[in-house]
Amino acid sequence: MDEKNRCEVISIYQVAGIQMTPIMNDVKANLTRGIQFVRQATDVKADLIVLPELWTTGYYLSKEAFITLAERQDGRTISLLQEEASRSGATIVCPFVEKNDADQIFISAAIIDGDGSLAGVVRKSLLWGREQQIFTKGDITYPVFTTSFGTIGVLICYEMEFPEPSRILALEGAEIIVCPSVWSLGASRRWDIQLPARALDNTVYVFGVNTVGNNSCGKSKLVSPLGDILAQASDSREEVLIRAIDKEALSWAREQVSYLDDYRSKLTPGGSSILIEECPNK
Repeated sequence: MDEKNRCEVISIYQVAGIQMTPIMNDVKANLTRGIQFVRQATDVKADLIVLPELWTTGYYLSKEAFITLAERQDGRTISLLQEEASRSGATIVCPFVEKNDADQIFISAAIIDGDGSLAGVVRKSLLWGREQQIFTKGDITYPVFTTSFGTIGVLICYEMEFPEPSRILALEGAEIIVCPSVWSLGASRRWDIQLPARALDNTVYVFGVNTVGNNSCGKSKLVSPLGDILAQASDSREEVLIRAIDKEALSWAREQVSYLDDYRSKLTPGGSSILIEECPNK
């Protein structure tokens, strides 16, 4: 096969993770810096760009501060990132502190398609430690989003530490699971173990995008469907982590390790939380 035809067959996409150190309680400054990083990624034709959890606010704030800084889905943060997506054609996963009509606040992430449209919003369903006293839990639902990049699942930080959500996303057809995070130094070893484990368990790409500094361990990483680290950022500095992925690797990995084909729905704790047909010979 000549080079031209080979490139037409292989589905190559550029993914970019924005590893940054948020300035506490300064949304304006963080938006300015975050958009600068996003433009660095779009300058090299990134197809998917992921920002870290709570990147506009910082993590160590009071409940009162988060309430003050929270935005609705049509607020300034999402609107600005929709403009960036529309300008560049990149799909962007943009975490934000969300306020709903009942004035509850959530740790949320917007999935913005390459035409600037809002593909959807997920709310963090599993809250870690002090988050439980500040934020409202999202529903225990893990949808996938069909975008110009492909089929994306989103797990926010602590949700990645449980095997079931990533399994649900894989069974629903996710090609990549992105994990915007504020993952601490003390939990650094878990970050190194669990992201590759979730990728291999489900033969899916996993892209963990973390903050750095302020007690976060950095080390944003892209993991292959067989659990190999394809790219990893620094543990101490800001950077835009960029790597090409080949979606054909998903099919190849699933031929090598047939976990999803051999999976039986009754293995799922709780029984009927995943609605897939049970094959008689499995």
